This record gives sequence, structure tokens and C-alpha cells, in this order.
Amino acid sequence: MTYVITEACIGVKDRSCVDVCPVDCIYEGEDMLYIHPDECIDCGACEPECPVTAIFPEEDVPQNLQQYIEKNREIFNSDAPPGRPRK
Repeated sequence: MTYVITEACIGVKDRSCVDVCPVDCIYEGEDMLYIHPDECIDCGACEPECPVTAIFPEEDVPQNLQQYIEKNREIFNSDAPPGRPRK
């Protein structure tokens, strides 16, 4: 299981979650942040830090936001994967 960043992050990219991630698995895309599903250790440190409640454990992603599970996986296999966040 991994954590997933959803729609509420679009345009916000607060980066509080980046600061607390012990394994640096959160990357910055053009419009939002993404959690790398193979690097996330499921520690949950990021979830309470998100000011817009955009981060959920994969099994708890609301039904209307389920497409973000796949979006978080696919973005890392794309031709333009997200990079390390600017601090």
C-alpha cells in the first residue's frame, strides 16, 4: 500500500508533506505533487501535514477520487515524470 495525492493538491503544492517525508518519495509535477508508489514506505507522516486534505492511504481514497491512484502510478512511467520538489 502507498499514500496517494489527490485533486485538492492541484494548483496548491504546499510542500509541507515534502518536508516530513523520511524517504523523499514526493515529487513535483507541473500542477500537483505525486507520491512515488514504489518508494513510499507507508509511514503516514505526510497525511496530517497536508493543509488541503489531499493525501490518503490508497485504500481510503474517496470513491470520487479513485482515478488519482492510477494517475500517481502512471506519471512515473510517462515521458515527463515529475522531479524532485523545489524547496
